[in-house]
Amino acid sequence: LRPLFPDDYHAETQVIIQLISMDAEVSPDALAGFAASAAITVSDIPFGGPISEVRVARIDGEFHINPSVTDMERADIDLIVSGTMDTLNMVEGEMSEVSEAEMVEAIGIAHEAIKKQCQFQLDLQDEVGSNQKREYSHELNDEELAKKIMDKFYQPVYDIAAQASDKQERTDKFNALIDEYIESLGEEPEEDLSLVKRYFAKTKKKAVRDMVLDTKKRLDGRAYDEVRPIWVETDYLKSVHGSSIFTRGETQALAAVTLGTKLDEQIIDGVMIKGFNKFLLHYNFPPFSTGEARFLRGASRREIGHGNLAMRALKKVLPSFEECPYTIRVTSDVLESNGSSSMATVCSGSMALMDAGVPISGGVSGIAMGMISDSATGRYAVLSDILGDEDHLGDMDFKVTGTAKGITACQMDIKVDGLSFEVLEEALNQAKRGREHILGIMNETISEPREDYKDMVPRMERFNIKKDFIGAVIGTGGKVIQEIQKVTGATISIEEDGDFGVVEVASADKNALQQAIDWIKGIVAEPEVGEAYTAKVEEILAFGAVVNFLPGKSGLLHISEIAWEKTENVEDVMKVGDEVEVQIIEADNRGGKYKLSRKRLLEKPEGYVERPPRERSDRRDDRRGGGSGGGRRDDRRRDDRRDDRRGGGDRRDNRDRDRRRD
Repeated sequence: LRPLFPDDYHAETQVIIQLISMDAEVSPDALAGFAASAAITVSDIPFGGPISEVRVARIDGEFHINPSVTDMERADIDLIVSGTMDTLNMVEGEMSEVSEAEMVEAIGIAHEAIKKQCQFQLDLQDEVGSNQKREYSHELNDEELAKKIMDKFYQPVYDIAAQASDKQERTDKFNALIDEYIESLGEEPEEDLSLVKRYFAKTKKKAVRDMVLDTKKRLDGRAYDEVRPIWVETDYLKSVHGSSIFTRGETQALAAVTLGTKLDEQIIDGVMIKGFNKFLLHYNFPPFSTGEARFLRGASRREIGHGNLAMRALKKVLPSFEECPYTIRVTSDVLESNGSSSMATVCSGSMALMDAGVPISGGVSGIAMGMISDSATGRYAVLSDILGDEDHLGDMDFKVTGTAKGITACQMDIKVDGLSFEVLEEALNQAKRGREHILGIMNETISEPREDYKDMVPRMERFNIKKDFIGAVIGTGGKVIQEIQKVTGATISIEEDGDFGVVEVASADKNALQQAIDWIKGIVAEPEVGEAYTAKVEEILAFGAVVNFLPGKSGLLHISEIAWEKTENVEDVMKVGDEVEVQIIEADNRGGKYKLSRKRLLEKPEGYVERPPRERSDRRDDRRGGGSGGGRRDDRRRDDRRDDRRGGGDRRDNRDRDRRRD
């Protein structure tokens, strides 16, 4: 919208777009520009539109306009394109390493749909009768002063611009011109200083643009398609998982990669998307990077937009979850900026991922393209790797990223009425040459990911357990899983997936990692009769010992199963804390009860004779007392108990008869 308002229209104009309701299959972002332009078109606000925007996606080889959310999951080109009836004015999106020709084709299809939506707005404007726009006068102008400033400063500014110089030197010379002139006017100047500064800025813009078009040279002396000198290095920060520094001219970005666990995932709870994000990119643009002193506040729109572009560029080369189960975080700190720091972030981030050992499919480079044009003469220049001044004084900022195979992301905005397809195609082809040049320098330092992660990277393993065992691993109130993490130092996460629980264990210490894995697998193991284990004695009992043979699983080692010889006292053979080899002889996995034997893993002593098992009748006799004498004793006891039930003997009967007689 912004480039299409008149240059001299300064009334505050606010467009607010609110999502009131939604269809889950219709993405609302592609409708925002259409809605905003329609609102302005039917108002009396002066506007050079209408414009509209659409999403164009290639799905299963076919291009679609504003496809459904479900279909977008299969798209290899995802672009939002904005334009007027005749030209383009903004492009943004991501794609899976496609060619420049494929991208131009997608934009062309989008523009045909844009034309229809623009015509709809024009028809709507006629219908509501809003063809007449308001009159306004927001500027005080002095044409005589404007001509005076142009005549006085055009050539000096042109000459300074033609001298190849760095940003600070050039800025100081421009400032000296206007400062010296203002001082010459005295303390009470007759001329309006605000107008003087405005006309000087316009003069500088025209002189610089004319110099570039006339000489085919740029402010720093480069040719149109020349990229500034590049210096890169990887493994720059020795204590992080992966790092890289990328310097191009006066722009420098330092990227660091951190590999985390599932617990580091970003929770997404948006209007259209709910879930988790395993790839995060942070783009930090501190004020010192441009020599400014200003407050540090929340991320600006600029930082959010540039960070999102870098994230899209790198996302397309990331490995699958099976290849790399980590949550990946890339942090880019811009240390100096004169030109595109977002493209420097893409380059440094790509190399940092390789330095971290993340198996990305290829290196990604990016370049910012600019344009200077003269509508009166039809001359234009497409500029590669633009400076900050060329962005400010130019007409276009077109950022393109990609691998050796093709484009992965782009973002374009322009400051003139529109951009023709011819210039767009030229800019894309020139950008390709620039990207390939930058990628070649990057590849000289690192061209493929490290074969292994660095020592400080947490090693991670994932495995499934039965859904029924999730509670056992977590424990009441998380007691079990917290104990495992406390003892081993590993990080553990569990999530339910269908009939299974997916366990993720991570630790920079390989021994701790294996200890935690063994602990969990022991909890979920289902022991079978005949299996042998190394167990630890937990408790000594009079009739045996309780031993722990797997994490969370203990059983009874009966005194008769300790040794082939008769064991009189358990403590004579073992004590609490001892390790013993045991074999399961009875198992109740559902009830968690196990009977164990130690002696069955030992060799029988020479000459050992098995004691014959006693008959069931003998055992019954033993319970009754054993032998004939025992039987007589049992009989006497029964007789005594019978007598007691009857009244306790003769004396009690006599007393009863005496009471009745009395």
